[in-house]
Amino acid sequence: MLQLPPLSLYIHFPWCVAKCPYCDFNSHALNGELPEDRYIDALLADLELELPRVWGRPVHSIFLGGGTPSLFPAAAMDRLLSGVRARLTLAPDAEITMEANPGTIEHDRFEDYRSAGINRISLGIQTFSDRHLKTLGRIHGGDEARRAIAAVRAAGFDNFNLDLMWALPDQSLDEAVNDVEQALAYAPAHLSHYHLTIEPNTVFAARPPTLPDEEAAWDMQEACGQRLAEAGFDQYEVSAWARPGAISRHNLNYWRFGDYLGIGAGAHGKITLPAEDRIVRTRRKSHPRPYLKALEDASFMAEEKTLSAEDRIFEYFLNRLRLGEPFDVGEFSALTGIAASQVTPRLDRALALGLLERSGERYSVSARGNRYLNDLQVLFLPEG
Repeated sequence: MLQLPPLSLYIHFPWCVAKCPYCDFNSHALNGELPEDRYIDALLADLELELPRVWGRPVHSIFLGGGTPSLFPAAAMDRLLSGVRARLTLAPDAEITMEANPGTIEHDRFEDYRSAGINRISLGIQTFSDRHLKTLGRIHGGDEARRAIAAVRAAGFDNFNLDLMWALPDQSLDEAVNDVEQALAYAPAHLSHYHLTIEPNTVFAARPPTLPDEEAAWDMQEACGQRLAEAGFDQYEVSAWARPGAISRHNLNYWRFGDYLGIGAGAHGKITLPAEDRIVRTRRKSHPRPYLKALEDASFMAEEKTLSAEDRIFEYFLNRLRLGEPFDVGEFSALTGIAASQVTPRLDRALALGLLERSGERYSVSARGNRYLNDLQVLFLPEG
């Protein structure tokens, strides 16, 4: 029997000032005036459609992502979050995160965002190097990044995340470590540390830059990880580091195969329906124009799919194996509704390859498994 996991809410804001050449997210360069009121109206109407499937379930976290949510003023966020609270039950200590771009924020807005109920900020720094920021197509410079971090702290946000990328075009080991050092100087609660990858249908895919080779990238990961560990951060997920008590509850819910409503242009969601013995994936219309037009007839949904047994197996392990914490097959069965015997041969194969370790009934990813995570995840791809 399927068990209900925790529930989160993801809200997507699809506009950016400019599209970065490495970005494959659903984001669109803003041309003209931002349709603030109409988009908030659409988001709340979209949310209304999902309510029957989640009645009575508390929402433990909200993530305002993009795109660039910080293009929207605090008054718009206040109206949105007030509308969410009127429709859903929020846990008293709900984590509410907003992504912000240092190049699109008016620094005196942070106090207003906090007053609107946002209690966690995620700043897309990527790097403090002006040279690398230019290569990445970012609209901010290193000084703007530093001012934005200072403004977040001055507004009273103790819980904030900094996004950093490594293995950038022509980046040296010293430059990668220096980015981490500069970030640590601001005492963030959380740091997301991503390897730059070339994704299909991006400018970088069409015109690939020169990236550090695999060994150089691994040296950067190791050196940066060592520095973060020395500073008291725990690597609880492949790309996520946190001080004690500052793990991102929203992202942790994704990785633990939790449920989440996804509203906004291009947003994805996952909902468990035990009474129907189903887990469904949802996707909204991607482009802002058709999404906004859907206000006329509530046709926000682009796709709804019931996950097959093999889909459930792969999606559970695709996410769960990214975490540093161990798991057991009882948890797997409760969240997927699939008998443990269906995955035991694959787990045994991972053990034999040294990609997993076992202690009693608990499995954890080995050091080898962390380095070759893709090889480990492939073992759980749909068979046949």
